[in-house]
Amino acid sequence: MAVTNNLQGSGLSGSHASDLPKQAVNVSDSMQMENNFISLMVAQIKYQDPTKPVDSTEFLNQFSAMSQVKSMENLATLAKNNLVLTDNLQTLTAAGLVGQQVSVAVESLELSGQPVSGGFDLSHASPRTALLLTDSNGTQTRIELGAQSAGKVPFVIDPAKHGLRDGQYSVSIESENGEFPRVEVAGQVSNVRVSAEGPVLQVKGVGSVPFYNILEFAQADAGLLGG
Repeated sequence: MAVTNNLQGSGLSGSHASDLPKQAVNVSDSMQMENNFISLMVAQIKYQDPTKPVDSTEFLNQFSAMSQVKSMENLATLAKNNLVLTDNLQTLTAAGLVGQQVSVAVESLELSGQPVSGGFDLSHASPRTALLLTDSNGTQTRIELGAQSAGKVPFVIDPAKHGLRDGQYSVSIESENGEFPRVEVAGQVSNVRVSAEGPVLQVKGVGSVPFYNILEFAQADAGLLGG
């Protein structure tokens, strides 16, 4: 029931409910194919050249070929139905995340005055690390994080403290150990939108995020990434 409520309240327009598998493999297809084969065989026998009768093995080859074609069609139908079911399950899962905290991999942030918590992983210690934010005009803001040991490195971006205006910023990590770690950001899911590429989550402090970019799930009041 909770999932149903989220589907109705999360702005999921164009639900995939209507895309549920409408066609399954028909078990009577095999009988129909046999009937067609018998009709074809009778016609071939009826109109064959009496001086050159059709070899019985030819009928077996024809039946085998028809069976292979039908099996391939059935497999294609099953594969299509499985894809639709997987897509629907993914949408239902995404809808259940509304109001929850998630950690996502990002290359950009959508700042709106509120602090944003995040982090990244270092495989090796770095004597100097920094968080680089670049706005739409190309202006770069550098947030020094100092020396960091290997492991999880948390950070908090406070727009007021760093003089960052509301807007979209690209984000990356600069380190002196040669690594280019992935940036992870924690935020609350406000709604979910269904697109041709799959569910897209609207995460506070991040913006639109594809479902496959989610790295971690948590309760709404839980802190992520040590932020």
